[in-house]
Amino acid sequence: MSRWRQSVDELAARHRQQVECQRAQEALSRVTSCFQQLVASLGSSADCSFLRDEMDETRMLAHRICNGLSKRLVRLLSGSDSIPSGAEDRQVSERLWVLLLSVLENFLSDLRKARDLIGQFPLTQRYDRRSLVNTGCMDGVVGVAARVALVQVPWLSLEEEPCPDLTNHIVGLEAMLSDMQLRVPVAFWSVEATQPPWAEARGELDEPDDTLEDMMVVEAVSYNKMVACCQPPCCGLGCVG
Repeated sequence: MSRWRQSVDELAARHRQQVECQRAQEALSRVTSCFQQLVASLGSSADCSFLRDEMDETRMLAHRICNGLSKRLVRLLSGSDSIPSGAEDRQVSERLWVLLLSVLENFLSDLRKARDLIGQFPLTQRYDRRSLVNTGCMDGVVGVAARVALVQVPWLSLEEEPCPDLTNHIVGLEAMLSDMQLRVPVAFWSVEATQPPWAEARGELDEPDDTLEDMMVVEAVSYNKMVACCQPPCCGLGCVG
């Protein structure tokens, strides 16, 4: 294989990896946003075992995405200086890197908030529901769970790994953030944005990949799961009428 052909193949492979990382970054932003909405319902009248099961599943999905994304971005940034057009290639990877760090810091804050709220509202016994704050909000959890179920990640099927419990997840994420900043010292102020502010809001909305009927099916399945889960003897907590 000629040197020119090898360089072209390397550039094409790196471009595919960057596209995968961009898709994973978008998926991680959606998942962590859904997790934040679920955490907001902890301790309220919408809190139940279904909510906490969905939080664990959402947290597990975010854990797998951020682990795979950080490893791939480290490889991209480590090899960007040894290929043609390395400066431009590195700028794209650095923007993804800064976005990932920002998302993980917000996610870590939500994990700490979830740990504190779960400690104050354990829901281990039926009478624990008396301590919940009557906010009057009873729905919304099913819709968030449906959005999480629709998230797709390029390499997710290849990386099955157990998710730690909430406390160990916080400790592991803190260590991951410190390690990432040491291995790839990218200054936030050195990374320039490529879009004007609020470009997504002013741009045309993309057509969703899933139809309304598909989303309704997912929501109906999640609702049936919630009803079954919140009735004795499965969880023993019951639901607020």
